[in-house]
Amino acid sequence: MAAIPQLSQPSPTQISKMTTYIKKVAESPGLTSVPSSYAFTPSPNDQAVSDEDPEDSIPIIDFSLLTSGTPDQRSQVIQGLGQACKDWGFFKLINHGVPESLTEAMIEGIREFFNLTDEEKREFEGKNFLDPITCGTSVNTSMEKVFYWRDYLKVFVHPEFHFPNKPAGFSELSLEYCKRARGVAWELLKAISESLGLEPFYIEKVMNLDKGLQMFYANFYPPCPQPELAMGLPPHSDHGILSLVTHNGIGGFQLQHNGMWVNVNAIPNSFLVNVADQLEILSNGRYKSILHQAVVNKKVTRISLVMTNGPSLNKIVNPAPELVNNGIDQPAYHGITYKEYLQHRQSNSLPGKGNLDRIRI
Repeated sequence: MAAIPQLSQPSPTQISKMTTYIKKVAESPGLTSVPSSYAFTPSPNDQAVSDEDPEDSIPIIDFSLLTSGTPDQRSQVIQGLGQACKDWGFFKLINHGVPESLTEAMIEGIREFFNLTDEEKREFEGKNFLDPITCGTSVNTSMEKVFYWRDYLKVFVHPEFHFPNKPAGFSELSLEYCKRARGVAWELLKAISESLGLEPFYIEKVMNLDKGLQMFYANFYPPCPQPELAMGLPPHSDHGILSLVTHNGIGGFQLQHNGMWVNVNAIPNSFLVNVADQLEILSNGRYKSILHQAVVNKKVTRISLVMTNGPSLNKIVNPAPELVNNGIDQPAYHGITYKEYLQHRQSNSLPGKGNLDRIRI
């Protein structure tokens, strides 16, 4: 097997340069064009964009049938869940039990956080990517030549709960939301385990989910005067096991399917759930993480909230032996600790799924 390249990390001094938040840029008086440091040159190789096709749309999974349906209903949902993970890498989750009022309060709390003064937000910038609370802009400004039209708040909320102490009440609200979202994710992972032919608690056990890293990502995309020249987030896959996404009802989420970018139409009070990189590794590529991106618009602010559920940091993630020891399949990925995977992702600006590609066998 080829050796995995050694990691390099940006220094804390690179990471901690004074941040100019995109919210402040977007609110500049008389702004009519995108500043050059945020302008991307369109490529002739850019893929076409389409809306969801009613005949071939993102699968919908009814969570209530997993938790309180009949055995036949649960079995059918597990089969549909496996097919969704295989064909799309995404699905829309309805009847998940997280109160709509709680989700709406979270979106409002995120809005209030980004309405804090720059000085207040800088209290939470952090100096290292493993700091439990990090507020910033773009993706990785220490390495980027062109910045993304996005401010963010990233927080480690499990196994220990951290959170900013501003605005008032936001931390308490988020603690409740994170617990509920984690419960949904763990229940889904039981069903996904079964869809792979494994026992229900397989993923929970092998990924050490009781000590697993749950991360809270709040994204803030203000109006952009030339949205065709800017990007909210570049094409990427998520680094964890499974991600749950919700937003404030404004479109802008695109996923890759059959060689095209598909505009996702959200169902009210639903989660958009996606397979992430560690699940692709564990399933030995049966379920693949899918590239997705965020685009911006000219008129209104888009807010999204992503809950990423991952293994414990020191867990070495390998393809499940039960999926490769059948005399047919071979392991498709090197084992790697989740912490090392995150370090490499932070310290290298590899496009798309480059971080996952580097550990393919």
